[in-house]
Amino acid sequence: MQLIERISSTFGSLRRPGPHELREAWESIDASLDEILPYAGDPGVYPYGRKKLYATGDIEILAMNWASHRPCAPHDHGHSFGWINVMAGTVRHTLYTLDQDDIPVSFLTRDEQCGSRYFAPRGMIHSMENPTDDLTVTLHLYAPPITGMRVYDLERCAACVVSDDCGAWWPEEQRQLVQEIKLSRTRTVREEALS
Repeated sequence: MQLIERISSTFGSLRRPGPHELREAWESIDASLDEILPYAGDPGVYPYGRKKLYATGDIEILAMNWASHRPCAPHDHGHSFGWINVMAGTVRHTLYTLDQDDIPVSFLTRDEQCGSRYFAPRGMIHSMENPTDDLTVTLHLYAPPITGMRVYDLERCAACVVSDDCGAWWPEEQRQLVQEIKLSRTRTVREEALS
């Protein structure tokens, strides 16, 4: 049976799956890199190319092909949780927490190797990157499908909610910018005096 048929057969009956159920369903697919690679999009000018393999109202499955040395922006997954599977290469994964001004501050960076899988809970803010010149492909399972993803631009001190067809980068097309949010740093009296 072809990959998409196996995915449809396995995931088609899932209704509001929990993290454990979602992971077990993917493990039962037993997909290889050779099967996924044709679906991994070309990154072009972006940090990754992505292709939706399968989606229902309860889940979505995406294949991503990562450009070398081009991190995606820090982002959350809206109201979704999911699993990220490293199918080839290495992913540099950075986790963030929000400071008192709701600005992401990194607190952990680790390299995830081929074959690893990690969980992305609701509300997690993270960024990913292919830190090598080698092929890096990931497969992502989300429940429910991502909508309302918030992307952060730390240089602009801003965030935005992007449309469902935008990746984890500041959108270039106005239609993909659903809402822009200006973040501000609380300045102390001393900082005010020095400026």
